[in-house]
Amino acid sequence: MRNPFRWLLIAFTGLVVCSLAVSVIGADPIKIGLHAPLTGFAAADGLSVRQSVELAVRQINDAGGINGRPIQLVIYDDRADAKEAVAVAAKLIEQDKVAAVVGGSYSAPMRAVAPIYQQARLPMVAGFAVHPDITRAGDFVFRVGMLGPIEGAAAGDVAGKFLKAKTACQMTMDNDFGRALAEGFRARAAQLGIKIVWETLYPLGEMDFTPYLARLRQLNPDVVFTSGYYNEAAQFCKQAKDMGLKSQILGEEGFDSPKFIEIAGKASEGVIIVTNLNRDDARPAARAFIDGYRKLYKMEPDMVGASNYDAFLVIADALRRAKSTDPKAIRDAIASTRNFDGATGTISGFNALGECTKPIQAQVVKDGQFRYYGEVSDPAIITPPDK
Repeated sequence: MRNPFRWLLIAFTGLVVCSLAVSVIGADPIKIGLHAPLTGFAAADGLSVRQSVELAVRQINDAGGINGRPIQLVIYDDRADAKEAVAVAAKLIEQDKVAAVVGGSYSAPMRAVAPIYQQARLPMVAGFAVHPDITRAGDFVFRVGMLGPIEGAAAGDVAGKFLKAKTACQMTMDNDFGRALAEGFRARAAQLGIKIVWETLYPLGEMDFTPYLARLRQLNPDVVFTSGYYNEAAQFCKQAKDMGLKSQILGEEGFDSPKFIEIAGKASEGVIIVTNLNRDDARPAARAFIDGYRKLYKMEPDMVGASNYDAFLVIADALRRAKSTDPKAIRDAIASTRNFDGATGTISGFNALGECTKPIQAQVVKDGQFRYYGEVSDPAIITPPDK
């Protein structure tokens, strides 16, 4: 089945819409909830999430809404904090009575709320949180982003097959996100004969990487695979350049933010990442998001935004097909999604665990922008477990 919003996405490319409900005024709105870290250390990601989902809402409402009804987005700030996310979930369920939820935050908060939404039997689609436990909460929880171990394995593929690396070091952020990525990279590196000569953990918020870099420079591996969000990633790359590290830096989706390039400056040049968005993707579904975002917000899009844009559109597509706001009907429609053409790729469908299968992108920073470097599409790597 073709994506039913394809015609809408093609029509919207490059268009700025000034109202969220232009052609559906007067109809009862369908409420969709959104978690996002709008304040705190992840505020830049939260802004991207909010703007991207609002872009999708504008597109749909301007085209007539869902079955003649506008979408009303109910947004709360969870600060990327598990306790705050639990409070947000209670509001969305009990106070706002939303039909479904876009999980636009990090792994820790999404792990905390997934069982709550499952118990309430309210569909949630996570955008970019990577921890495997999120969808294991139950059959009302889905994910359009990449599982951490799969993303890590894709990074291992880039190291071994694209970069021909024989040795690697791992710099792992000591949280759910970092450990999940490290697991996948370690396993794939072993399969490809890449020798991991050193592994270390560092804390969230670390800004002084000089002790780690001294060891890395001494070991001089072909590749340093490092996890981290844009602040840590930028500081690591700046300090690596200052200390003369010659190894290829290989990052992941946490690097995928305009803030990384802004903060790291010239030290971002040549950094390769695995991520969920190809800026050079020519498909109309991708251009609708990328060009539409640039036109509307006068800034660069990122994978955080693109993933949640897709999470919302998957829900919208399910609402349209279900012709109902009953959560069970929406959940069943999401589960039956096939060949959904999204900004981050074509989602072939969701498995029994609510995980999707799609290619993983590799991007390289070139002249201050993320550009196409390659794609990992080997089914043995990108197919998630179903139990």
